[in-house]
Amino acid sequence: MTDTTLSDTIVDVFTRDLHFESHGTVRAEERRMADGDADWRLAMFHAEIADDVHADHWEKHPLADEAVCCLSGAIRLRVRATQPGTPDDVVRLVPGRAVIVPRDRWHRFEFEAPTDLLAVTLRRGTQLQARTF
Repeated sequence: MTDTTLSDTIVDVFTRDLHFESHGTVRAEERRMADGDADWRLAMFHAEIADDVHADHWEKHPLADEAVCCLSGAIRLRVRATQPGTPDDVVRLVPGRAVIVPRDRWHRFEFEAPTDLLAVTLRRGTQLQARTF
């Protein structure tokens, strides 16, 4: 048994991620946008402008779906079309709304207003691709 108290485990989820390990442990770690060694990761972001959360690239998670939840503000989540010449799927999220991005689908955010966002996924294997403007 350890001498830690609950106050020793308080985490600022806007600067650190929560990692949910398969054997039941939850730990806080430094935020990394790409690849990680944890099983599942919960991350919260505050974005004033698009550049605050990977506006310059697409992202995909080959090993798991991603739940993306809007806590405040408004965003559009753009999921790249799978067939050339067809339009991307775009979903608008407002507070209290979430979308599940299918595994292995390229996606990115477009912010309409300052936004708080929560995302949960298996980050291992995450890939990034520079966006062409």
